[in-house]
Amino acid sequence: MSDQTRHSLKELQRLDEEIEIARQRIRDFGDHIADVEEPAIALESEVGKTRSRLQELKVEERRTELAAKEKGTRVERLEERLKGVRNVREEAAVSAELEMVRRALESDEQEAYSLLDQIRKISLQLEEQESALEQAQAEVGPRREELEQERTDAEKGLEDLTRKRDEFAGTVSDGELRMYEGIRRGGRRRAVAALTEDGACGHCFNVLPLQLQNEIRHGADLIRCEACGVILAQPSQAEIEAEADAEAAAEAAAEAATAAAAAAATAAAAAEAGDADGSGEDGSGEDGSGDDA
Repeated sequence: MSDQTRHSLKELQRLDEEIEIARQRIRDFGDHIADVEEPAIALESEVGKTRSRLQELKVEERRTELAAKEKGTRVERLEERLKGVRNVREEAAVSAELEMVRRALESDEQEAYSLLDQIRKISLQLEEQESALEQAQAEVGPRREELEQERTDAEKGLEDLTRKRDEFAGTVSDGELRMYEGIRRGGRRRAVAALTEDGACGHCFNVLPLQLQNEIRHGADLIRCEACGVILAQPSQAEIEAEADAEAAAEAAAEAATAAAAAAATAAAAAEAGDADGSGEDGSGEDGSGDDA
């Protein structure tokens, strides 16, 4: 594979990875905006429920008030009728009905008072909820606008990346592009991997036969890893240096860990020896006291 082909495919892969990151970031904005709006939405739902409950109570209170008014009218009529009764039996019947209607009227009036008290309490609760909702919406607005602007900027950035990717894809031959995109469509995020210093695939680390290693390093054909299927390329000088730096850092970290463990072991041994010496001296002192006695 020529240096130009290797560079083109790796650059294409880098752009595709950036595009995928940008798309995921844009998708995440929906969740971020939902998180910002959630408190206000929850309060809005509570306000709606409280308003519905308040309306139901008002309707019920109005119904009870009308029923009480109707019973009050009946009481007045029965009282007038009681004044004109002609015998004891009629008086008893009217009195019994009057007493029954009065008890029903009293019950309606008590229910109406109870409903009015509930309406008062629910109205106060609604005022508090509406105030909290207004404050939450005032806080949500600027943050939501900020996130929406960031999403718009991210979408523009994605458009630029996609355009750049399409332009760059035009510099790759049709055969190379078909192979590359076929690997990507197969579900692999990486379609191109550098050959490691010891001749292994940089993606799955399967060691390749020497002949294939030579063809990858010096040949012009595209060669895929027999194990994972990615296109293999000779690493650039920057990649070689980065790999060497990573190995050196890993070795340094391992040496530091070993030295720290050794120092800890030495300190523990010294502390244990000190404790043993102290115990011996305490024992000698007790023996000496016994001899003096």
